[in-house]
Amino acid sequence: MKVRAPSANGHYYDVRKLIHGASLHTVCEEARCPNIAECWGRGTATFQILGDTCTRACRYCYVHSGKPEAAPDPLEPLRLAQAAKQMGLEHVVVTSVDRDDVPDKGAGHFAATIRALKAKLPECSVEVLTPDFLGAEEEALGTVLAARPEVFNHNIETVRRLHRRMRGAKASYDKALWLLGRAKELANYPVLTKSGIIVGLGETNDEIVETMRDVDVVTIGQYLQPSAQHAQIERWVHPDEFRWLREQGEALGFGSVFAGPLVRSSYRADEQRHAAATGQGPVAY
Repeated sequence: MKVRAPSANGHYYDVRKLIHGASLHTVCEEARCPNIAECWGRGTATFQILGDTCTRACRYCYVHSGKPEAAPDPLEPLRLAQAAKQMGLEHVVVTSVDRDDVPDKGAGHFAATIRALKAKLPECSVEVLTPDFLGAEEEALGTVLAARPEVFNHNIETVRRLHRRMRGAKASYDKALWLLGRAKELANYPVLTKSGIIVGLGETNDEIVETMRDVDVVTIGQYLQPSAQHAQIERWVHPDEFRWLREQGEALGFGSVFAGPLVRSSYRADEQRHAAATGQGPVAY
C-alpha cells in the first residue's frame, strides 16, 4: 500500500493553510485519510462540521470521541462557504461527527451549511455525508433535504453481521438502509443517494454484494487500522476482488461503483457524481 506524499507543485500546503486559518476541520485530517496528499494536492477537501469530537466510538474510526465541550458554532457554515469559494470548488463535500447531545442531532447545522454554500457558490453542487440522526431521523432528514443538497450520503460502513460489533449498540444496519430510502421519498427533487462500505473487517464478498442495494452510488475501500486500539484488519482484499465487486455492482445496475484499496466515501466525489449522473458506468481505483 503506497500513497502519494505532498508535492510542492500542488495545492496541499495552500489548502492546509486555508483550512487551519479558518478554524475548520476536515475528515481528511481527523480520520487520517490515506488520500489527503492527493486530494489536498488537487485543491479539494472534505469538510467536517459540528466540531472535532464525536459522541460515538466506532471500532474502525480514528475521529476523536467523547463529550463535546461546545455547542455547534453558528459562524462555521459561513467560514466553510468562504473557504470553499477561495478554493474554487465546484463540488463540495460536507460531513460531520455524530452529535447525539444536540436536540436535532446537527441537522440544522447541515442545512445552514448547505444554504451558505449555495449563497456563496451558486453554481456548485453540495454533497452531505450525514450521521444517522438517532432519535430525530424524520425531522432531521426533512431539515437537511429542504436545503436541497445534490447528493445525500450515509455510510452503511459494513455488512449486517458485523454492523453492531463495529458501530456499537446505538447504530442500526436497518436504520441506515431506511435513512437512504427515506431520503429519496422525502426529497421533492431528484437527489442522488450514496453509501460507503469498508472491507477487511471479516466480511465475505457475498455479504458485501448483499449490502450493495438501494443506492445510486456505492464506494468500497480497504479498512486500514488507524491505531493499535482499533479493530484489527482481518484480511487484505486483493485488487482482483475489488474488480469483481465492481462487476457485481454493474450487474446490479449501479450508476457508479468506486472500488479499490484506497477508495473512501468522499474520494474524488466530483467524479463519482458525474459518473452516476451520466451513466458512465462503474469505476475502479
